[in-house]
Amino acid sequence: MTNFDDILEEAGKFGRFQKRIFALLCMASMPFAGVYVGVVFQGFTPDHWCRDPGLEQLRENCGLALEKARSLILPLVNSSAGVLPSQCQRYDVDWNFTDLTCENLDRDITEAQHAAWPITSCNNGWDYDYEGRESFVTEFDLVCTDSWLVDVFQAILGVGFLVGSVSIGFLADKFGRKVSFLVSNVLNALTGILVAISPNYISLVVFRALQGFGVKGGWMVAYVLITELVGVEYRRVVGVLFQMVFSCGLIVLALIAYLIPNWRWLQVAFTLPYIIFVSYYWFVPESPRWLLSQNNSSKAVEITEALAKENKKTLSKNIKDDNAHSASGSFMDLIRTPNIRKYTLILSFNWFTSAVVYQGLIMRLGILGGNVYIDFLISGIVEFPAAFLILFTIERVGRRLPFATANIVSGAACLITAFIPESLLWLKTVMACVGRLGITMAFEMVVFVNTELYPTFIRNLGVSVCSTLCDIGGIVVPFLLYRLAVIWLELPLIIFGVLAVIAGGLVLLLPETKGVPLPETIDDIEYPNR
Repeated sequence: MTNFDDILEEAGKFGRFQKRIFALLCMASMPFAGVYVGVVFQGFTPDHWCRDPGLEQLRENCGLALEKARSLILPLVNSSAGVLPSQCQRYDVDWNFTDLTCENLDRDITEAQHAAWPITSCNNGWDYDYEGRESFVTEFDLVCTDSWLVDVFQAILGVGFLVGSVSIGFLADKFGRKVSFLVSNVLNALTGILVAISPNYISLVVFRALQGFGVKGGWMVAYVLITELVGVEYRRVVGVLFQMVFSCGLIVLALIAYLIPNWRWLQVAFTLPYIIFVSYYWFVPESPRWLLSQNNSSKAVEITEALAKENKKTLSKNIKDDNAHSASGSFMDLIRTPNIRKYTLILSFNWFTSAVVYQGLIMRLGILGGNVYIDFLISGIVEFPAAFLILFTIERVGRRLPFATANIVSGAACLITAFIPESLLWLKTVMACVGRLGITMAFEMVVFVNTELYPTFIRNLGVSVCSTLCDIGGIVVPFLLYRLAVIWLELPLIIFGVLAVIAGGLVLLLPETKGVPLPETIDDIEYPNR
């Protein structure tokens, strides 16, 4: 009798069977990118100004250019970018009863004339410089005093992530990886379509939260399932590559968003894959490791035999479950002893920082004023070297130094970018890309560093608790980015930079885990030299 890892020595640690399942499950990472940061396109806020029906008629009669008409109706206001025409107020003038003629309008209105005109809010709605395209911002007029509702749209996704990760993680341990993955995809498909047909903002937010509940939980289950099917030495590689497919999803998202101008159809586009994933019922097996933990050895043997057959291997050993009597831990075990308490606090802060900086840098692309499609595409491509740098360094240099360096480089790049003048746009772009590369690397590393620092009986609990700070970061970052950018466009970058540098410094307080056996007990952590 032997355990499943020993069986894989015979059946194949990463043969054709595992590669097929890996390719199928990796597809779950692609549409996740659309749900996670699709708000850059779906919630894009274009240049806008108050609609004035009277002036529109006058403009048509006098043949006024758009810029000239805007200068007539919009008062100048101070903003973080300087003195600009207001986006939230207009002059309250009845153009049918003024002494201005087409000839007068063709000349500049004096400052004294403007000062005499009363000012009002945009009670007739807004016009948008977004011809041929539509975001939910332009459809529901989520600008000016309602602009914070865009923050809520993204923050509520983080709430769904937080609740869904815990709930679906519990279902995966209770009823199996395969069942919970399929159920989450049914939920994703249903709620995704409901988001696309939402008739108003309230229903949009409710369905968005429900979609968040299923999407991240299903993604995590897919991650766990593939790592449980391969040999120990392949887990880190498939984990990093699985996350790299998310970067592919970012590139695909930019291309699809460019081709699909309507936010509702864009929502449908990255919801359709979840409908296809339901067909995995016939192609993806249950995790034999989970089956063994449930004392269902007959089904585990059946799947393992199919695995060996497809890998063209022959089995000569029987399987036993060596996890049936494993100890269980509690939350108090994560904070009771000094070293584990230190690990929990540092890792939690790193999860939070990774989520805030990573998501913040992506969402920031939507408010920079450049070509959001090209900027988004470039930022997605920048992520690819991160995976290769991780795979190249972790077995040569170790975990701690690359992890800390990635955070510190990202933070420094954010701080430098904030103070580079717009006249050096190429340098500003390069430094922003370096920041994005660094935080992508840090985000991918925190996942497996987290698993290597906790003893076996609280390892899953430790990852679950620490990673909840990732979802809290996702709730905070929309308000942090959009509200601070109103004060100064570069202010969020300074916050991101400070957080990342602190996170990198804290990582240096963690022990190196390269070549160190996984800890089994709390004493292995508290007394490593014993």
